[in-house]
Amino acid sequence: MIRVHHLNNSRSQRILWMLEELDQPYKIEHYERDSKTMLAPSSLKNVHPLGKAPVITDGALTIAESGAIIDYLAHTYGKNLLPEPGTQAWIDYTYWLHYAEGSLMPPLVMRLVFEKVKTSPMPFFVKPVARGIANKTIEIFIGPQIDTHMDFVETHLAKHTWFLGEELSAADFQMSFPLEAAVARGLVNDKQHPNIVAYVKRIHQRPAYKRALGRGGEYDFA
Repeated sequence: MIRVHHLNNSRSQRILWMLEELDQPYKIEHYERDSKTMLAPSSLKNVHPLGKAPVITDGALTIAESGAIIDYLAHTYGKNLLPEPGTQAWIDYTYWLHYAEGSLMPPLVMRLVFEKVKTSPMPFFVKPVARGIANKTIEIFIGPQIDTHMDFVETHLAKHTWFLGEELSAADFQMSFPLEAAVARGLVNDKQHPNIVAYVKRIHQRPAYKRALGRGGEYDFA
């Protein structure tokens, strides 16, 4: 049976959602973030040297990285979630699978880090400088990057119910996390990016997604 090493409030929630959509039996090994640092517990390093989630085991196989896990699960248990190889839809699937973490997540993570800088403890005389640098970096570098990505995704979703068309595909599990994060952090709204907001709402309305939340536990982006 598949075993999911699941960290609360993390990318591993989308793996639970995918397994629920596949109606594939699985067990969860729960891990909790440190309440102060929000870092994963060191016990995750017993599963994978990087100590990050998600990681799954399936028999003798151990698989890390969301994209690799999603691709493995689709090829092994859910080929109905994959387009025909050699088609444009297959190229599009491969693109979104890599785009989510390779292009979209980096500026979102950078923004989160710089926002943390502004509220982190530091000597009082350093705070104005640190906050000024953080605000300016977000304003002139990170923010415009995020806006460009969100506009790009918004345009795509204006023409597609799901990322590969009118049916849910494996690409949607990978793209769900960054878009949930963007909505939750107020980086998109109904006025400027209505199709992204509607897409995230469609995800949240799916029965399999709700079942995954019930099993996964705390998840701020839902």
